[in-house]
Amino acid sequence: MTRMTRIRAALVTATALVTAATVTAGVSAAGSEEPGKPGKRQIAALFDGWNAALRTGDPEVVADRYAKDAVLLPTVSNKVRTDRAGIVDYFEHFLAGKPVGKKIETHINVLDGNSAIDTGVYAFTLTDHETGEKRVVEARYTYEYEKRGGQWKIVNHHSSAMPEG
Repeated sequence: MTRMTRIRAALVTATALVTAATVTAGVSAAGSEEPGKPGKRQIAALFDGWNAALRTGDPEVVADRYAKDAVLLPTVSNKVRTDRAGIVDYFEHFLAGKPVGKKIETHINVLDGNSAIDTGVYAFTLTDHETGEKRVVEARYTYEYEKRGGQWKIVNHHSSAMPEG
Protein backbone atom coordinates (compact mmCIF):
# COMPACT_ATOMS: atom_id res chain seq x y z
CA MET A 1 0.00 0.00 0.00
CA THR A 2 1.46 3.35 -1.00
CA ARG A 3 1.79 6.24 1.43
CA MET A 4 -0.93 8.20 -0.40
CA THR A 5 -3.30 5.20 -0.26
CA ARG A 6 -2.68 4.87 3.50
CA ILE A 7 -3.39 8.58 4.01
CA ARG A 8 -6.61 8.34 1.98
CA ALA A 9 -7.64 5.25 3.93
CA ALA A 10 -6.96 7.04 7.21
CA LEU A 11 -9.02 10.05 6.11
CA VAL A 12 -11.92 7.86 5.00
CA THR A 13 -11.80 5.96 8.28
CA ALA A 14 -11.66 9.14 10.36
CA THR A 15 -14.56 10.66 8.44
CA ALA A 16 -16.65 7.52 8.89
CA LEU A 17 -15.99 7.50 12.62
CA VAL A 18 -16.97 11.12 13.08
CA THR A 19 -20.07 10.76 10.92
CA ALA A 20 -21.31 7.65 12.67
CA ALA A 21 -21.64 9.32 16.11
CA THR A 22 -22.75 5.97 17.48
CA VAL A 23 -20.96 2.85 18.58
CA THR A 24 -19.96 1.02 15.43
CA ALA A 25 -17.41 -1.56 14.45
CA GLY A 26 -15.19 1.34 13.31
CA VAL A 27 -15.34 3.03 16.71
CA SER A 28 -14.71 -0.30 18.40
CA ALA A 29 -11.62 -0.77 16.29
CA ALA A 30 -10.45 2.72 17.23
CA GLY A 31 -9.65 1.94 20.83
CA SER A 32 -12.15 -0.35 22.46
CA GLU A 33 -11.08 -3.73 23.69
CA GLU A 34 -14.41 -5.36 22.91
CA PRO A 35 -16.77 -5.05 19.94
CA GLY A 36 -19.84 -2.97 20.77
CA LYS A 37 -18.06 -0.90 23.42
CA PRO A 38 -17.16 2.72 22.83
CA GLY A 39 -13.47 3.57 22.80
CA LYS A 40 -11.79 5.42 25.62
CA ARG A 41 -11.20 8.39 23.31
CA GLN A 42 -14.94 8.63 22.69
CA ILE A 43 -15.61 8.71 26.42
CA ALA A 44 -12.79 11.21 27.02
CA ALA A 45 -14.38 13.48 24.40
CA LEU A 46 -17.53 13.71 26.54
CA PHE A 47 -15.58 15.90 28.99
CA ASP A 48 -14.54 18.13 26.10
CA GLY A 49 -18.20 18.58 25.21
CA TRP A 50 -19.08 19.38 28.82
CA ASN A 51 -16.18 21.87 29.05
CA ALA A 52 -17.36 23.51 25.81
CA ALA A 53 -20.85 23.78 27.32
CA LEU A 54 -19.30 25.67 30.26
CA ARG A 55 -17.77 28.17 27.85
CA THR A 56 -21.23 29.06 26.51
CA GLY A 57 -21.96 30.67 29.89
CA ASP A 58 -25.47 29.18 29.75
CA PRO A 59 -26.39 26.94 32.72
CA GLU A 60 -29.22 25.36 30.71
CA VAL A 61 -26.75 24.21 28.03
CA VAL A 62 -24.54 22.67 30.72
CA ALA A 63 -27.53 21.00 32.41
CA ASP A 64 -28.47 19.44 29.06
CA ARG A 65 -25.36 17.24 29.42
CA TYR A 66 -26.90 15.60 32.53
CA ALA A 67 -29.59 12.91 32.73
CA LYS A 68 -32.93 13.88 34.29
CA ASP A 69 -32.11 11.80 37.37
CA ALA A 70 -28.44 12.80 37.59
CA VAL A 71 -26.65 13.45 40.86
CA LEU A 72 -24.13 16.29 41.02
CA LEU A 73 -21.74 16.62 43.97
CA PRO A 74 -20.16 19.92 42.88
CA THR A 75 -16.71 21.35 43.50
CA VAL A 76 -17.57 24.69 45.03
CA SER A 77 -20.85 23.97 46.82
CA ASN A 78 -21.74 21.71 49.73
CA LYS A 79 -25.25 21.13 48.39
CA VAL A 80 -25.99 17.85 46.58
CA ARG A 81 -27.92 18.49 43.35
CA THR A 82 -30.37 15.74 42.36
CA ASP A 83 -32.58 17.36 39.74
CA ARG A 84 -32.28 19.66 36.75
CA ALA A 85 -33.33 22.76 38.70
CA GLY A 86 -30.58 22.15 41.26
CA ILE A 87 -27.98 21.52 38.56
CA VAL A 88 -28.99 24.69 36.70
CA ASP A 89 -28.84 26.64 40.00
CA TYR A 90 -25.31 25.42 40.69
CA PHE A 91 -24.08 26.31 37.22
CA GLU A 92 -25.71 29.76 37.35
CA HIS A 93 -23.26 30.52 40.18
CA PHE A 94 -20.29 28.50 38.93
CA LEU A 95 -20.39 30.01 35.45
CA ALA A 96 -20.05 33.52 36.90
CA GLY A 97 -16.37 32.63 37.39
CA LYS A 98 -15.94 31.86 33.67
CA PRO A 99 -14.49 28.42 34.39
CA VAL A 100 -12.13 26.75 31.99
CA GLY A 101 -11.36 23.13 32.84
CA LYS A 102 -8.31 21.09 31.98
CA LYS A 103 -7.73 17.45 32.78
CA ILE A 104 -4.49 16.70 34.58
CA GLU A 105 -4.92 12.96 35.04
CA THR A 106 -7.66 10.70 33.72
CA HIS A 107 -8.64 7.05 34.03
CA ILE A 108 -11.48 5.73 31.89
CA ASN A 109 -13.29 2.47 32.47
CA VAL A 110 -15.71 1.50 29.71
CA LEU A 111 -18.18 -0.81 31.42
CA ASP A 112 -20.26 -1.80 28.40
CA GLY A 113 -21.74 -0.29 25.25
CA ASN A 114 -23.95 2.04 27.28
CA SER A 115 -21.96 3.01 30.37
CA ALA A 116 -18.54 4.29 31.31
CA ILE A 117 -16.70 6.01 34.13
CA ASP A 118 -14.12 8.78 33.73
CA THR A 119 -12.23 9.66 36.91
CA GLY A 120 -9.12 11.62 37.74
CA VAL A 121 -7.90 15.12 38.50
CA TYR A 122 -8.70 18.36 36.73
CA ALA A 123 -8.00 22.04 37.26
CA PHE A 124 -10.32 24.97 36.73
CA THR A 125 -9.19 28.48 36.08
CA LEU A 126 -11.81 30.79 37.59
CA THR A 127 -12.03 34.55 37.13
CA ASP A 128 -13.37 36.80 39.89
CA HIS A 129 -16.16 38.77 38.20
CA GLU A 130 -15.42 41.89 40.29
CA THR A 131 -11.62 42.06 40.23
CA GLY A 132 -10.76 40.00 37.14
CA GLU A 133 -8.26 38.08 39.26
CA LYS A 134 -7.76 34.48 38.19
CA ARG A 135 -7.31 31.50 40.48
CA VAL A 136 -6.84 27.82 39.77
CA VAL A 137 -8.76 25.16 41.67
CA GLU A 138 -7.53 21.57 41.39
CA ALA A 139 -10.14 18.92 42.07
CA ARG A 140 -10.70 15.20 41.92
CA TYR A 141 -13.55 14.19 39.63
CA THR A 142 -15.71 11.26 38.67
CA TYR A 143 -18.16 11.27 35.77
CA GLU A 144 -20.42 8.31 35.29
CA TYR A 145 -21.93 8.29 31.81
CA GLU A 146 -24.84 6.31 30.43
CA LYS A 147 -26.12 6.22 26.90
CA ARG A 148 -29.81 7.12 27.05
CA GLY A 149 -32.00 7.54 24.01
CA GLY A 150 -28.89 7.31 21.85
CA GLN A 151 -27.12 10.17 23.70
CA TRP A 152 -24.40 10.03 26.34
CA LYS A 153 -25.57 11.69 29.55
CA ILE A 154 -23.87 12.33 32.86
CA VAL A 155 -25.72 10.33 35.53
CA ASN A 156 -23.28 10.98 38.39
CA HIS A 157 -20.74 13.75 38.68
CA HIS A 158 -18.60 14.13 41.78
CA SER A 159 -16.01 16.86 42.01
CA SER A 160 -14.12 17.84 45.16
CA ALA A 161 -11.26 20.25 45.67
CA MET A 162 -7.95 18.60 46.44
CA PRO A 163 -7.66 18.33 50.24
CA GLU A 164 -3.94 19.12 50.27
CA GLY A 165 -4.16 21.94 47.71
